[in-house]
Amino acid sequence: MSQVSPLSLEQLENTGEFIERHVGPDATERQQMLDSLGLPSLDQLIDDTVPKSIRLSQPLAMEGARTEAETLGYLKQVAGKNQLKRSLIGMGYHETLVPNVILRNVMENPGWYTAYTPYQPEVAQGRLEALITFQQLTMDLTGMDLASASLLDEATAAAEAMALAKRVSKNKKCNLFFVDEQCLPQTIDVVKTRAEAFGFDVMVGSTEQALEQDLFGILLQYPCRDGSLRDDRELIASLHERKAIVCVAADILSLMLLKSPGELGADVVLGSAQRFGVPMGFGGPHAAFFGTRDQYKRSIPGRIIGVSVDSRGNPAMRMAMQTREQHIRREKANSNICTAQVLLANMAAFYAVYHGPEGLKRIANRVHRLTDILARGLKQAGVKVINNSYFDTLSLDLGERQAELVKAACDAGYNLYSGDQGLVSIAMNECCSRSDVEALWTVLLGDDHGLSVEALDSTSTAIPVALQRDDSILSHEVFNRYHSETEMLRYLKRLENKDLSLTHSMIALGSCTMKLNATSEMIPVTWPEFGNMHPFAPQEQTQGYRQMIGELDAMLREITGFDAICMQPNSGAQGEYAGLLAIRKYHESQGQGHRNVCLIPSSAHGTNPASAMMASMRVVVVECDANGNVDVDDLRTKAAELADSLSCLMITYPSTHGVYEEEIIEICNIVHQHGGQVYMDGANLNAQVGISKPGLIGADVSHMNLHKTFAIPHGGGGPGMGPIGVKAHLAPFVANHSVVQLEGPNADSGAVSAAPWGSASILTISWAYIRMLGAEGLRASTENAILNANYMAKRLSEHYPVLYTGRNGRVAHECIIDLRPLKAASGISEEDVAKRLMDFGFHAPTMSFPVAGTLMIEPTESESKAELDRFVDAMIAIRGEIAQVEAGTLDADNNMLKQAPHTLADILDDNWDRPYSKQQAAYPLSWVADGKFWPSVNRIDNVYGDRNLHCSCPSMDTYR
Repeated sequence: MSQVSPLSLEQLENTGEFIERHVGPDATERQQMLDSLGLPSLDQLIDDTVPKSIRLSQPLAMEGARTEAETLGYLKQVAGKNQLKRSLIGMGYHETLVPNVILRNVMENPGWYTAYTPYQPEVAQGRLEALITFQQLTMDLTGMDLASASLLDEATAAAEAMALAKRVSKNKKCNLFFVDEQCLPQTIDVVKTRAEAFGFDVMVGSTEQALEQDLFGILLQYPCRDGSLRDDRELIASLHERKAIVCVAADILSLMLLKSPGELGADVVLGSAQRFGVPMGFGGPHAAFFGTRDQYKRSIPGRIIGVSVDSRGNPAMRMAMQTREQHIRREKANSNICTAQVLLANMAAFYAVYHGPEGLKRIANRVHRLTDILARGLKQAGVKVINNSYFDTLSLDLGERQAELVKAACDAGYNLYSGDQGLVSIAMNECCSRSDVEALWTVLLGDDHGLSVEALDSTSTAIPVALQRDDSILSHEVFNRYHSETEMLRYLKRLENKDLSLTHSMIALGSCTMKLNATSEMIPVTWPEFGNMHPFAPQEQTQGYRQMIGELDAMLREITGFDAICMQPNSGAQGEYAGLLAIRKYHESQGQGHRNVCLIPSSAHGTNPASAMMASMRVVVVECDANGNVDVDDLRTKAAELADSLSCLMITYPSTHGVYEEEIIEICNIVHQHGGQVYMDGANLNAQVGISKPGLIGADVSHMNLHKTFAIPHGGGGPGMGPIGVKAHLAPFVANHSVVQLEGPNADSGAVSAAPWGSASILTISWAYIRMLGAEGLRASTENAILNANYMAKRLSEHYPVLYTGRNGRVAHECIIDLRPLKAASGISEEDVAKRLMDFGFHAPTMSFPVAGTLMIEPTESESKAELDRFVDAMIAIRGEIAQVEAGTLDADNNMLKQAPHTLADILDDNWDRPYSKQQAAYPLSWVADGKFWPSVNRIDNVYGDRNLHCSCPSMDTYR
């Protein structure tokens, strides 16, 4: 027998490195793929593919890779620097109890968090059903006719409400949006930022002042910021007489006891679903709810889930009114939102399902009862309680003792909110108990207060009779059936089983980078030290968070070559918006506020022109040449013609066509020569990390999709994070925050999202990803992403045309295959191929973007050669089926592609009358039978769904 050489201690210690877990192909597979490309090494592939002019001459100046155990151990020490106290700050964020059955089986379950946005609804029925439950929850509690499938947070939802109000108000000549001074300060901040970009006037004041103004819309808070309850029916009626659209930001738990804003007359109702079982997480991620009247359905922002039918006539859900999606409407889009908060919306919906209407009322009544008891005791002791009506929040006038008593509360383990002129607010929540009431009495009144919870308990309420809810809500069976843990567990599992995720197979979506979301990266998200932190907690209590964010900031600066990072944007699209605002403010600071032209290549992602529209820029399209590259001559001509008004260029790199454009530095130089700035869309940053840097290429600002390049999971369509990197001259103009002032940005730079660091709790994922890979691992990930893409492109090119290639015939990290010639010859469309892939157990690549009639494929670095080959083998088999249609041996209309996907109902149908076998339908290749994934519905009729818009929960009978 041959002797195996023993490994050294250093080699043994390195065998547990994370890079071996993250990168799919091992050394043998990598060499096999390189051999198929005719290349000796990865270095040669990079030389062949990436322009030398943009390549780094030095490796990233970062620490080396850390093992998973080392990383989690260090982060646990950092987390220990956070001081957890009972946060009674309120202000839109509340402690909540996440039901463990939801925590373990949804939030911590890759079957839920690794799924993609439901653009292929036949393999996404589980989360679509959950989202339509969220919409039903929203409609029931708000009293609105229609609801979206969630927005990014309460403040940005309020900004979207303002934009909707402007679109639909009949007071067309008016430019004023009024904000009640009782609204949350972070909401006012974000609304002002959005209004400034849109050119709207904003006035903040009392409701009495509102009635003296000519306005197109108004935002009210319910309950008010100080906790008081106001019956605004007469106010709303008067505003309607003035043709104003009335928007109401509401507390979701209070709506279990309060009359719905819809019953009071509101036109739009919005808020945060956070306190329905989603941790505070230092600000997010949290799903915002948004409901409006049916007559405004064509203007509602974000996504709506609707009920349609499949080819068997069975009910099936899909994203409705998809023509409003930003990638189609571009600069005419209603907003630039392309990310919902699906995972968090699902959690909130499941929280409502688990507790049901009676359970939710008990929670709400308990919170209110504790608030009542606390208020009675304080009043009895002579404390001045400002608000006589309330749901869960009391405002106290403590005068000169404000600071002393707030500190005493903090020392006793409670965070209160300090307002102006001696005011302090206390917001009770689901986690509070009678012992907390007693402790607060002791803090505020002294040890000898002599008060008793039992003595002060009463069934009377501080909710005015006119505002007490008396209508039936949450009557749908889904809210009244799954209350035992056994039933709830099976309900969650039934929905999960309908969805294809990364737990089943690769999801090779171009521009979406569905890479491994490692378990070790996900674990810290639900640590209490990170999950249970209020975003407005005192700075000394948040040192662990600030250290982690600071370290991530430094790592991202080194990776991108930028001078500063703004962590606030909650999605890539919001990052685009934030970056464009920084450019706009910079030009204004230079006395060049007239610069408003945004040049955008014709290949750009649809959020680019939509974001430019939100920043009130004028979009001018730059053409692309026959190879898919920016037409540099066209750019040069337009930049010169528009030099006086040129604000910026938005460009994706590598290009949206999956190619490293050779002239990218020249492109940046042209824009700079004519006074413009370069915004680099970070969608394809996964092909740059460790090899190049946007800041060195010539970009002035770029967003980083942390949910793509840096491993935050997509969550079925959200959460996301899109921080931006900027050069030094733009750093003063990125977002600040009115509640928590940030170091660096100008004090008057408005917020773009509700929390100072956006969805801070999921920043731990990207922090861990970078720490465990280190400089070498980051570069290796990029190199392997490029290798995997070129290997797939090479194999596929023998059967399908690859539309664009760069130098030496290589692609970057993704490739586009052209199905248009096949459609012309056979009638088989890209949609038919996408649906047929489901029969092989795969989610389709990105369909018809950026070129209609194509599929854009991105394998990422995390997929093994075996998985790449499975996908390519499926595509080759599909090409063979298309050939049979071309040859006439398969019916042009009745074939396995046109009928795809095939469900178990098809296979069990005794009336099978198709000219191909059931075996060919369901098991087209032998390996498909191993762990077969069955789509739960047949092909969905989108046209029927749009013509028969139905966005509430179907009756349970429809599922039987």
